[in-house]
Amino acid sequence: MTETVPVADLVDQNCHGVLRTELGLGTFEARLGTAGGAPAAPGTTFFDTQTGFAVRRWCPPLLGLEAHCPPARYLARRRELGVAETSRRLLRAAGVSAHLVDTGLPGDLTGPAEMASAAGSEAREIVRLEVLSEHVADTSGTVDAFLVNLGEAVHTAASSAVAFTSAGGGAPYAAPEPPGPVRVRAAAGRWLARREAERRAARRGAGNRGCGGAPVEPELLDHLRWSAVACGLPLQLRLGTADPARFADFAAATEGHGCDLVLLHGYPYHRQTAALAGRHPHVYADLGAVPARTGARAAGVLAEIMELAPFGKLLYSSGARGLPELHLVGARQFREALGRVLGGWVADGAWTRQDAARVAAMIGSGNARRVYGLG
Repeated sequence: MTETVPVADLVDQNCHGVLRTELGLGTFEARLGTAGGAPAAPGTTFFDTQTGFAVRRWCPPLLGLEAHCPPARYLARRRELGVAETSRRLLRAAGVSAHLVDTGLPGDLTGPAEMASAAGSEAREIVRLEVLSEHVADTSGTVDAFLVNLGEAVHTAASSAVAFTSAGGGAPYAAPEPPGPVRVRAAAGRWLARREAERRAARRGAGNRGCGGAPVEPELLDHLRWSAVACGLPLQLRLGTADPARFADFAAATEGHGCDLVLLHGYPYHRQTAALAGRHPHVYADLGAVPARTGARAAGVLAEIMELAPFGKLLYSSGARGLPELHLVGARQFREALGRVLGGWVADGAWTRQDAARVAAMIGSGNARRVYGLG
């Protein structure tokens, strides 16, 4: 017989808000793809992905439809209910007790307070360092003023945020030591000059990226990351599809500084991410993107991660952005996959059910509550 272990409470330790506006079928389909990825091939849609099939499996019954109903019918029902009611139903059905919300994405997305109200959860803010630097640049006239204001902004954010995050920008890796003040000032000057050039080009109608499109200079981003480390809050490093080896030296250098590092969205380098978490006491591996992107294979991928990282170093997240469906799918797929992995070990006699339930609680919520200081 197949054993399953229930995974009750979840803390979503990295997610984004949901859209406040209604979407057409084409726009909805596009948002099922990976962030920043290429559009679907002509004549196809992202419904024909593991994420698309998961949405069709889990979401329609919550809106009063049968599972796997046609996408057009699902979107029509979504419009009947309206954005607010659809979001409320899907977010609450996810069963997440706390959302840690990265507020750094553009678009008409709900913030932590709105997420808490819709989901019936606790919600806290994660501050994205690149976006923080852009906000400071917009209100600072000189390089010196910018650097002073930036330092103040990081410390102010640390007083209310639950963590910092960095998306990488133009930096290929994280430096194993803080850059010196001369290099930081030079990098800030280059970046502010590029931003000003883009502003001028946009005013002339010659630019297509608009104001603020210039990626943060690598040495300025290193300065920001090390400033965040000094604050003592957890620092999330977004891997995307990059090899986590580029952060190995930074991980070694920050050990003992009182700042936990969380490696986000390591798939398809999930084994390397788990191994790096296993080597350092302050490094954690995020499980976000695995359930939604691997679908029916999620249990196998989770088992591979659990071969390499201590169970106290693994954290659930959905990584969801824009669509409440992605929040629900992340939670449902994760619960099912982890329950099957642990249940298989119980059925084999390798684990007791009590130990499996304890580890499920650690990975689902306990580790995140410890790392982020949640109640």
